Amino acid sequence: MMNRQKQNIYFVGAGGIGMAALERYFVARGRAVAGYDRTPTELTAELQHEGIDIVFDDDPSLIPDRFKDKDNTLVVYTPAVPDSHRGLSFFRSNGFEVVKRAAILGEVTRGSHSLCFAGTHGKTTTSSMTAHILQSTPGLGCNAFLGGVLRNYGSNFLLSGTSPYSVIEADEFDRSFHHLTPATAVITATDPDHLDIYGTEEAYLESFARFTELIKPGGTLIVHTGLKLVPRPDRSVKTYTYSRDKGDFHAENIVCGNGEIRFDFVAPHLRINDISLGVPVEINIENAVAALAACSLLPEFDAEAAREAMASYMGAKRRFEFYLKEPGMPVIIDDYAHHPDELKASIKSVKALYPDRELTVAFQPHLYSRTRDFAPEFAEALSLADDVVLLDIYPARELPIEGVTSEIIFKNIKCVKKQLINKENLIETIKNRNFDILLTAGAGDMVEQMPELVEAVRSARTKN
Repeated sequence: MMNRQKQNIYFVGAGGIGMAALERYFVARGRAVAGYDRTPTELTAELQHEGIDIVFDDDPSLIPDRFKDKDNTLVVYTPAVPDSHRGLSFFRSNGFEVVKRAAILGEVTRGSHSLCFAGTHGKTTTSSMTAHILQSTPGLGCNAFLGGVLRNYGSNFLLSGTSPYSVIEADEFDRSFHHLTPATAVITATDPDHLDIYGTEEAYLESFARFTELIKPGGTLIVHTGLKLVPRPDRSVKTYTYSRDKGDFHAENIVCGNGEIRFDFVAPHLRINDISLGVPVEINIENAVAALAACSLLPEFDAEAAREAMASYMGAKRRFEFYLKEPGMPVIIDDYAHHPDELKASIKSVKALYPDRELTVAFQPHLYSRTRDFAPEFAEALSLADDVVLLDIYPARELPIEGVTSEIIFKNIKCVKKQLINKENLIETIKNRNFDILLTAGAGDMVEQMPELVEAVRSARTKN
């Protein structure tokens, strides 16, 4: 058990969205917080403004003096930081307590009734919907640690001094979610991913099975129907299924049209009619079912508050976020989709929303290993578009792999209109394209160009 009384918390990888939530959590509890990240971003600037001392060089001499007191400093790091990091090496060689971010989240889950959302995709949306439902329930609230900035609150972190509930996005990368002890666990999908970590689909599924063993006795497991997963929860854990169309929790009377989606939520113990989705894309029907399922089993559940929360939910940033939606202008949507199944679902959702209009997809592959492992599946998903602009691979934490480039996706895309470009040419390429609907997708840094891209498109179309 880590010493939770330490007053100084130093974060290595402080600019990560998940790390930022923990930094704000500790600041709110009166701890001194500082850290390192590789590059300045809008998020690190916000954190610095909130009093968190962040540096962008791993030179140990830049670590503030008070954080060099090993008896009173806890060091938290993200698995994306390499072992060669000089600051991390300093802390380890000098006997500091050094723990993964997930271990801190584990402490949070053991001290609260935690609702943990795991899955290859869908976990950010379902967890943020759940947090919004609890936050919208009079007198309830929650502490939420999310993987995306919830646009209703402008943050990926919600804080409550009184709520017994925590909402946590349970990340399977590096088996981080094995540190958690959920009271309620939701598993949205188990399509293989992170094979650079797991090696095989069997090992990936085993990791999720292990996650189900960690649910507190007497807790709850809610699993999407049709998964290959064979859960192994304690006998006292109640297990339910959900999906859009079937399972213990599902939707009925779905109506899509005029930019709206409405449906009835059906549960074993209740029904909520005529729910309207604040972010009306088809994939959010089953995301909403999962969130409503998790909340509906809590004793404080308020059906009317939940219905209103679903209508007012604005979504997480980078999850189907509209950047341009104005009369006389093309539509520009950005989505974090970076796995083939996510990308396919995202493209299908846009086409369902705009069935008679041409769709251009600009996609930035994320990680060499994921591109290598799923190149045919990415090509199949992108072939659903009318026009594809494919960017170079965003490496993130990886070094290049010989023979792995965006070309191995590009050559199998079946669209007549397709183009392979460098990220530097994105704005010029899109500005000069006569597109109707644009979906930008991927987990890389392309999103940083979105404001400039939108202005370039708006300017070009105004002149025409």
